Amino acid sequence: MSQSPIQRVTVLGSTGSIGTNTLDVIARHSERYVVHALTAHTSKESLLTQCLAHRPAVAVLHSEADASWLRQQLKRAGLPTEVNAGPEALCEVARDSSVDCVMAAIVGAAGLLPALAAAEAGKRVLLANKEALVMSGALFMNAVSRSGATLLPIDSEHNAIYQCLPSDHRGGLAKHGVRQLLLTASGGPFRGWTAEDIAKVTPEQACAHPNWSMGRKISVDSATLMNKGLELIEACWLFDATPDQIQVVVHPQSVIHSMAAYHDGSVIAQLGHPDMRTPIAYGLAWPERIDAGVETLDLFQVARLDFEAPDEALFPCLNLARDAMLQGGVAPVVLNAANEVAVDAFLQRKLGFTEIGQLVTEVLSRPSEGCAESLESVLAADQWARDQAVELVTRWSA
Repeated sequence: MSQSPIQRVTVLGSTGSIGTNTLDVIARHSERYVVHALTAHTSKESLLTQCLAHRPAVAVLHSEADASWLRQQLKRAGLPTEVNAGPEALCEVARDSSVDCVMAAIVGAAGLLPALAAAEAGKRVLLANKEALVMSGALFMNAVSRSGATLLPIDSEHNAIYQCLPSDHRGGLAKHGVRQLLLTASGGPFRGWTAEDIAKVTPEQACAHPNWSMGRKISVDSATLMNKGLELIEACWLFDATPDQIQVVVHPQSVIHSMAAYHDGSVIAQLGHPDMRTPIAYGLAWPERIDAGVETLDLFQVARLDFEAPDEALFPCLNLARDAMLQGGVAPVVLNAANEVAVDAFLQRKLGFTEIGQLVTEVLSRPSEGCAESLESVLAADQWARDQAVELVTRWSA
């Protein structure tokens, strides 16, 4: 394997699950990568620990108060790390001219602007923030095209599909003989439950994913299958596909991460342990391969692979996402914003589990105007949907 030059990496959302796994992979290859910037929302203590270990040039927090605290702690430790605060500081470290690679791992709509800034600056963008494409798919993909950025998906499913497609898969699936993309789903912790039992689900149960270690918001999305719906929208943009070219397949073992079905009858799959370090290492080193610290899959130990169709009656969020993509315009923006508000309300015990999908359905049914052709229109639709969702939460939880 050829020796690559040292890459300078910014990790947006470094204290989350994807961020910490990214730093684990980077630490295994200090001869290839150096951390330029680390960012967190409010987890200042965790960010301090990461700064002491990885010695970034820049660190960013959401509030100036937290940034001031971190600044003082790093000064006492003798580290010259520059500490900044706020959304614009996130965009600055994403577009910094000295940075080669940006891991976009901020959860939710908050990750859109810095991920877009990295794309506009022509970086290698490792996209773990699916909302960037759900909210602004056309804008984001156009920015990648104009700047010459390299876009590599990090979600395990999209990363798997990327590996199963030809190296140059632009121009639509049919051009490359692809009939269908098979997007796998674990089914979440409530696969096989009755409607009566699902209605009683608690936040603790929803956050206990059977296979993956994820943050609370993504865990709830996985439990409702909204996460798979958002991934369906993301896959449409990444692979120039239509919703009817994507089939969601429940695969409880989470060993096959996704597949591509070709017109000649072939189905190519990517397999591996459910460990995010594998797609992270793939994105960092592409087109090369490096050790991710992940154990090789033992097929004899796996023993069996099961597949079933998702239950869209019990888990309506998947179909809501498909319909939003088909509707186009700002519908995916509204879907995502309403879902973020609903999930937060559920985690605060203001809504029941099944009310997440009901709230999203209600917000989507309300007339919304505008298109998704500009960042301003996307952000306006996002705010409108959040206001509508908050009003519903307040009324329903009263």
